[in-house]
Amino acid sequence: MFDHLRKAPFHLDDAGVDWVRAELARLTPEERVGQLFVHISMGADPGEVARLARLQPAGITRFFGPDATAEVDFLTAARDAVRLPMLVSADLEGSRMSLAFGTEVPNPLALAAVDDVAATTEISAIMATEARAIGINWSFTPVIDINAAFRSPIVATRGFGSDVARIERHALAQIAAFQAAGVAATVKHWPGEGHDDRDQHLVTTINPLTLDAWETTHGRLYRAAIDSGVMSVMSAHIAFPAFAAAMGAEGVEMYRPASVSRALNEGLLRERLGFNGVIVSDATPMAGFGAWAPREIMLPEVIENGCDVILFSDDPEGDHALIARAVAEGRISARRHEAALIRVLGLKAALGLHRGQPALDPAALGTEAARRAARAVTARAPTLVKDVQGVMPLSPERTRRVLLVSGGIVSPLHRAPFAFDLPDMLAREGFEVTLHRAGERIDPADCDLVLYLFGEETLLTRGRIFLDWARVMGGFGPSMQRVWHQVPVVMISFGYPYLLYDAPRAPCMVNAYATMPSMQAAVVECLMGRAPWQGDSPVDAFCGLPDARY
Repeated sequence: MFDHLRKAPFHLDDAGVDWVRAELARLTPEERVGQLFVHISMGADPGEVARLARLQPAGITRFFGPDATAEVDFLTAARDAVRLPMLVSADLEGSRMSLAFGTEVPNPLALAAVDDVAATTEISAIMATEARAIGINWSFTPVIDINAAFRSPIVATRGFGSDVARIERHALAQIAAFQAAGVAATVKHWPGEGHDDRDQHLVTTINPLTLDAWETTHGRLYRAAIDSGVMSVMSAHIAFPAFAAAMGAEGVEMYRPASVSRALNEGLLRERLGFNGVIVSDATPMAGFGAWAPREIMLPEVIENGCDVILFSDDPEGDHALIARAVAEGRISARRHEAALIRVLGLKAALGLHRGQPALDPAALGTEAARRAARAVTARAPTLVKDVQGVMPLSPERTRRVLLVSGGIVSPLHRAPFAFDLPDMLAREGFEVTLHRAGERIDPADCDLVLYLFGEETLLTRGRIFLDWARVMGGFGPSMQRVWHQVPVVMISFGYPYLLYDAPRAPCMVNAYATMPSMQAAVVECLMGRAPWQGDSPVDAFCGLPDARY
C-alpha cells in the first residue's frame, strides 16, 4: 500500500513512509476531502484564513502581490490555520510571472532563445531558491508543450519553443534545478498541447497526433521528464482521440478531456509511461473542463479517473460538499480516494514538510547577485529576425525623430494595457520620441523612424494573439497604412514571436519574448549597437511564409 512511496519520484525513507501511514490514519472525514484540493489564493481576502481552517485543503496556489511583508504575514497565518503541512504552489514562469519582490527572470521562450542549458539551470535555481524562501514548495512548471501551431495562444511564450530536443534539454534542466532546491516540479499540459490553436481556458482542446507521432514528440518529452524524477504531472483539459480510440472509445468519448480520462491518466501515464508521482488536474473552473459535463458529474471524475488533486474552485465550500457526497455515494471509490491521499501526503513528505515547514525569509529574494545573473542571461535573448533595410544599429544622428506606435503591454492579470519603459529609455539616448495617437495616419515627413512595440506574452483567455492593426492604429483607415517604403520601420515583439504572419513585408523584426523592464533595457543595448543580437529563434518566426524572409 505504501511501497511505491519508496520509489521514484518520492524516494521516502522509513520515517517518511511511517509519517504518511500515521497521518493517513489520523485524517478526519473533513480532511479526507480537503486533502484532495488545492485552492487559488490572491489578494487580501479577510475571510481566507478562516476558510482554510474550515476546509483543511492540501494546499493553495498563491498569486503573490508586491508587498513581501503582507505575503509573509498571510502565509504564516495560512500555515497556522491547517493541521497538516501545506503545499504552496505557483506558476514559476518568469517575466511578468516573476515574484514582484524577487528577481526578474526571463520566461521559457527567452531561455530557449538563449539555448544554453547552464543559463537555464542558473535562472531556474534563482527562481526555486527565492520561491522556497517565500514558502513556495511546488511549481506548476515547466511547460513541455510544443509550439507546433503558431496561432496557439496557450503555449507561445510559456514553452521552450517548437523543437523537441531543445524543449527536452531545457525542461530537464529546470526540473533538476527546481527539485534540487526543494521545489517539486510539474510538467504540463498532459497529454500535450500546441497543435490546437485554441485555449483550454475557453474550450476543450485536442491533440490530433497519431500514436506513433505522439510517441516521438510528447511521449518522448514525458518519458524523459519521468525518467528524470519529476514529481508531478498536470493533467489538462485536452483530448487525445487517437489513444482513446485505441482503448475502445467511440463517438464523443474519444474527445473526453485528460483531466477526467481514466484511459489517459491511468492507462497511458501510469501504466505505459510508468509515472508514480502526483497527478494534479488543471484548473477546474476553466471552460475546457466545464464544457464537457455538469460540475456535479465532472468533479468526482477528476479523482475517480486518475488525478490525485483537484485544482481550484469558484465555490470551495460547495465543491468540498460535492466531493464528500461523491465519496459517501461511492462515485469516488475507496481505492482511488485512498491512492490519491497517499500520494498527496507522499509529496509533502518527499519535500521534507513532515519534518517542519522552513522559515520564511523574504530578505533572500532579489539579491544583487541574483539580479545581475538574471540580467546577464536576459541580455542574450533578443533576436534580430530580419533587417532588410540595414537600419541597425540605431543612432540619434541618423534617426533622431522616432514615432512610437504601440497598444501597450497586455496582460491577463491586468485590467487594461500599460505602458512600455522603452520610450523613456530611448529619450535618454538622445532620441526625440513621439507617441502615435490612435486614429491618426502617419506622416512619414514628421519622423525619421517608425518604431512599433508589441507587448503580448501568452494571454490566457484571449483566444487568439495576432497583430491587430485596427486596435494598434486606432481605426479602419490607419490600420491599412504601411510606411516602410517612405521611412525606416522597426517592429519589436516583447512576447508573441509570430507577428510577421500579419506583417510579412515588414523590413525589420525583433523578437524579445518578454515584456519585463530588464528585457526592454537589453533590447535598447542591442538597438544602439553596444551589445550583439545573440538570440537564436526557438520557433519559426516566419510562420512558414516564404515571403516573410525578405
